[in-house]
Amino acid sequence: MASPVPSFDSLDQIYDPTALAKQGERYNKLIEQFENTHGRKAEFVVRSPGRVNLIGEHIDYCGFGVLPMAIERDVIIVGATTEDDTKVRVANSNSTKYPTREFDYEGKEKVVTIDSSMLEWSNYFKCGYKGMLEKFQLDKPKGLFLLVDGTVPAGGGLSSSAAFVCASALAVVTANELTISKTELTEIAIVAERNVGVNSGGMDQSASVLSEKDYALHVEFVPKLHTSLVPLPKTSPKLAFIIANTLVTADKFVTAPRNYNLRVVETRMAALYLSKVLNLPSVDSLKEVYDLYYKDSTLNEVEKFSDLLSKAIEQFPSDNTNGNGYTLQEVSDMLDISVNELNEKYMTRFPVETDYFRLVQRTKHVLSEASRVIEFHKACESSDSSLKVLGDLMNASQDSCRDLFMCSCPEIDQVCEIARKNGSFGSRLSGAGWGGSTVHLTTEDNVANLISAIKNDFYRKVYPNITEEELDDAIISTKPCGGAARFTGF
Repeated sequence: MASPVPSFDSLDQIYDPTALAKQGERYNKLIEQFENTHGRKAEFVVRSPGRVNLIGEHIDYCGFGVLPMAIERDVIIVGATTEDDTKVRVANSNSTKYPTREFDYEGKEKVVTIDSSMLEWSNYFKCGYKGMLEKFQLDKPKGLFLLVDGTVPAGGGLSSSAAFVCASALAVVTANELTISKTELTEIAIVAERNVGVNSGGMDQSASVLSEKDYALHVEFVPKLHTSLVPLPKTSPKLAFIIANTLVTADKFVTAPRNYNLRVVETRMAALYLSKVLNLPSVDSLKEVYDLYYKDSTLNEVEKFSDLLSKAIEQFPSDNTNGNGYTLQEVSDMLDISVNELNEKYMTRFPVETDYFRLVQRTKHVLSEASRVIEFHKACESSDSSLKVLGDLMNASQDSCRDLFMCSCPEIDQVCEIARKNGSFGSRLSGAGWGGSTVHLTTEDNVANLISAIKNDFYRKVYPNITEEELDDAIISTKPCGGAARFTGF
């Protein structure tokens, strides 16, 4: 039987002991604010965390497994219900930046209208609301009074949007007294977030819901969603992770056509081309190419990736752009598919802006990164694994993200360089990239030194007017946290 979403009556079942005092104060404040805002007692509290991806970037939507962990930063929703109507009233703890919104249930067929052309904070709640009510087809869902509070920085590469959508979906389930497993919640949230126009792969929602305290998570998507807990190596001194937000905002909604959505399209075009030249059935994910080509192979996983990468490089034709990639017409010729058909197939629902499609570079990154995930998982489970092994894999991942997938930025590169000079075994971007956060592997006894170095050599130089409070918010040490849950201890 699939695991149900857990309920906890004590915050120490959710957070690390060092965070309990701060979180206790936060929860009490939110419950009081809810009552002041809506004039009624809170009936439920749900939360879903952000995540940091340790390794496996931009390969989830290609079908390959990834290795994130949930973090302390999360989205909390405090709520109460009414039988008098089906109206939803959703407020935010930061009402100045995120004004209160109201909307009505529009019936089983439509549920709620989401205008994905607008950057509107409440759309993320609507995603979770729509996804859940489409599943359960209620005649009359309960009216809702809600207060949202998030500590996952928006555009910071720690999956604030997925945390919000997952918490929203769980709030709807809880309010309407429905039963759902963690896997079902994850699968619904993955699809639901696409209503805001981002072609999400599924890693973020999986980490936000399915993580367990003290473990990283290996998330696989093919043939179906599957997760396995990954124990991090027990080292002396103990390992630790630092997350440093570059403060360069990378909003997937705004930049998707030339960044995130473009990469999705490029990897699918690459898969379609490779399936053609390798005489496989026509598929548009590199994982399907991998599975079909090595169906009867005796090679191990890492050997398969190396072999496929070599064959792919041999098969791609030369471009006429000095390595910049292929024009749309060249891709059309390679695939024997008209430009109109390509536009219809790949660039209608999720808009794309580019002059060239870099299929070779994207393929190199995806296949090498998927191999690194396997190697990282194996190293975590090995009794003689060292932090250097894990760190080297993280560093190679960053190099590939920067050079082949082109999803880094100067600030990310700078933070990673500073961290490596100050005791980080491995440093890389985490999340979609183009800004946002970085993750660094170090030891507990070096945490203070590493944080100090990044504050002095990056933040205070790049952002000379930054306050101490902003600094403490931008760079944190973290440990693996539990996933989505209800909190009943109030």
